[in-house]
Amino acid sequence: MAYCLETSGLIHAFSKQDIVLNNINLQVTQGSIYGFLGPNGAGKTTTLRLILGLLKKQQGVITIFGKNFQPNRVSILKKIGSLIESPSLYGHLTAAENLKLLQKIYQCPKERIDTVLNDVGLPGTGSKKVSQFSLGMKQRLSIAVSLLNNPSLLILDEPTNGLDPNGIIEIRELLKKLNEQTGTTIIISSHLLPEIEKLATHVGIINKGSLMFQGTLPALISKQQQASAIIIETNDAIKTIKILNDNNITSRNNLGTILIPVVSKQIIATINRQLVNSNIDVYKIAEVKNDLETIFMELINN
Repeated sequence: MAYCLETSGLIHAFSKQDIVLNNINLQVTQGSIYGFLGPNGAGKTTTLRLILGLLKKQQGVITIFGKNFQPNRVSILKKIGSLIESPSLYGHLTAAENLKLLQKIYQCPKERIDTVLNDVGLPGTGSKKVSQFSLGMKQRLSIAVSLLNNPSLLILDEPTNGLDPNGIIEIRELLKKLNEQTGTTIIISSHLLPEIEKLATHVGIINKGSLMFQGTLPALISKQQQASAIIIETNDAIKTIKILNDNNITSRNNLGTILIPVVSKQIIATINRQLVNSNIDVYKIAEVKNDLETIFMELINN
């Protein structure tokens, strides 16, 4: 399998007592959309800053496009677009003027300016200064900056910050289109699982500087199929709990809805038969499936 980006044994600490990253081994598949998930302060931004050379690497190896990053830094960065933390823009210039400065640095065609402004939904800002932009507009312009050099690898740190729901959907569709049409590999960090679930093909979950999960989105979703409990609803919770106790099954009564641990189908059949024979009406016996949010919280809490 070809990886666009790999890190091996990446360790970073601000002090002996403050270890920010502990042995991070990322594997970002070529052509994928890699969702880098974790709560605020988990180490996402530090990891991305190390990958881009914005922080001095202390320990580990970073490989991008099959090359060691340090000795090939300039040639590698020419093929990367990035947005890390807050946008870096000139407030006294227009959107087009901001992009024109960078277009000269990147030495890319002038036509790219109008293209990326259209792509992020900012084609009509005209002479309006960036200082007059809303936070969402500044975020869009920063994404346009990251796309200007037509990158092979796009790294975005919380790119939907400040966007309204419609703006979030537009950026999501833009990134999907970019990935599908050009094969651009995208790494997108976020603390919002539902947004990553709609966009990513692969997921890495980090917490307190450690990688808790890495794999395809279907592999993460497969954990969702694992039942976490069984729910029982009847017309008599007290008698139901007594029958469960008689069968050595622990239960929890939540406003008439009874939760028990996962047990075999044979045991469920026995319990159901005993309930019916005791003249108890059984309304529901069903598995409770983990949702992705529950899986995410279990991973970071454990």
